[in-house]
Amino acid sequence: MAFNHIAVIGAGAWGTALALTCARAGRKVSLWEHDAANAAQLRDKRESLYLPGLPLDDGIVVALDLAEAAAQAEALLLVVPAQHVRSVATALKPLLAASVPLIVCAKGFERGTKKFMSEVIAECAPEAVPAILSGPSFARDVARGMPTAVTLAANDGMLSAALAQAVSSPTFRPYHSSDLRGVEIGGAVKNVLAIAAGIVSGRGLGHSATAALTTRGFAELVRFGRACGGKSETMTGLSGLGDLILTCTSPQSRNFSFGLSLGQGRTPSEIHRTTGLAEGTFTAPVLLEMARDRNVDMPISAAVAAVIAETMSVDEAIESLLARPLKAEE
Repeated sequence: MAFNHIAVIGAGAWGTALALTCARAGRKVSLWEHDAANAAQLRDKRESLYLPGLPLDDGIVVALDLAEAAAQAEALLLVVPAQHVRSVATALKPLLAASVPLIVCAKGFERGTKKFMSEVIAECAPEAVPAILSGPSFARDVARGMPTAVTLAANDGMLSAALAQAVSSPTFRPYHSSDLRGVEIGGAVKNVLAIAAGIVSGRGLGHSATAALTTRGFAELVRFGRACGGKSETMTGLSGLGDLILTCTSPQSRNFSFGLSLGQGRTPSEIHRTTGLAEGTFTAPVLLEMARDRNVDMPISAAVAAVIAETMSVDEAIESLLARPLKAEE
């Protein structure tokens, strides 16, 4: 299937950027936004509140409701925060054609259930085929047509290849994969590690500490990924190591910026009141529970979860990591 009609559900910065790249790929695009103010901006001024100055392609149709967006769509990009995937997928269920790909573009695990995003889709919209799009990408770069490479995964390798072809453009290059689990793990875990990298930067601990933190954090990601059935080559690819490098080095990342503020002495509750969503703050405690369930040692992620929960100060977290026994590198 060519997937000539793609619906994008969610028109924040990332959803709008993906709608633009699908339009550049020559697809018919339907775009739906739940926020009334942003939806009005999209219809009236043809740009998202979250990407000012970047107009929508003329071929993008701003849908009035989910039913209009999903009608006749041959694939859907679900671009909402991880903790809202269940509610949106449930609302979409009666609107979806059988076996339509539902591509989750969120990076995280569901709180409470400890489910992967693909599992949430399988539970809430069983007629749909779950897929994941993840990788090192900032919305504004993609929207502006800057060169970007990501990974698009589905359990069926032929399907993932067809979907990657459908959303590719001269500057947006999706590599395809059949390792659905590995791809969604990389995107979720790197958000937690990006908070840790932000803390290191905010505390002014230097580039050497950042390099050590990122490397040992990546070791945690690989251990957890393997325990969950992900492939090592996926973890070292774009959706794992690639995304980790990006989010651990740039304040454009909300998770890095959240950690930066923590390192500068602000409290988690204060940051939450004054800044936008940092998905890693929701992922960290769930990741820790999932790691414990699988007997996977993740000290950096555990320290981040403790700082977010305000059961440990930033300095105590740093001290706890530096005081760990010396061991062979794994």
